[in-house]
Amino acid sequence: RLGLERADTAEKALTIIVDLLEKYGQGGNCMESQMAFTYHNSFLIADRKEAWVLETSGKYWAAEKVEGGVRNISNQLSITTKIDREHPELKEYAKSKGWWDGKKEFDFAATYSYVDTARMTTSRGRYCEGYKLMNKHKGSITSEIMMEILRDKESGINMEGGFMTTGSMVSVLPQNPDLPCIHFFTGTPDPAR
Repeated sequence: RLGLERADTAEKALTIIVDLLEKYGQGGNCMESQMAFTYHNSFLIADRKEAWVLETSGKYWAAEKVEGGVRNISNQLSITTKIDREHPELKEYAKSKGWWDGKKEFDFAATYSYVDTARMTTSRGRYCEGYKLMNKHKGSITSEIMMEILRDKESGINMEGGFMTTGSMVSVLPQNPDLPCIHFFTGTPDPAR
């Protein structure tokens, strides 16, 4: 929200978010129940001209500029070796913890995550299923198709049960500045409604 408030481009919003992350860190419970549950955050940040994926681990972070095709995030690290911006101490911290030897190519998701990146891109999970659904419509994704994807319960995109999806958003950002941007938000606790 602060990125939206303080920036007029996606990259400036990215800078604001990482500056705040480095200064204040992140934390807080992800649920309103008594159960303590926290995780690190990922962001899709876009404007009319460019898009970024920002993923965090504590105060450390990596950002990938989206150059084309489809890109999604879903409750796990997904930036691997294409890192366009990073925390200045990201690699040194990983070396100091023994997570990366400094010799092989640096892979953010593999280094900072407990999930095997090869498994996460092939297993049946929200990230993989979301990518498959988006890739199926690559080049012809409309707001209606995106809403359909976000309503999908079989894939786990629209979660039910102990952890529930409580809202979804679809934005249309035309490159032509004379056309308005349009944002759709769910008005119910379940995006399928």
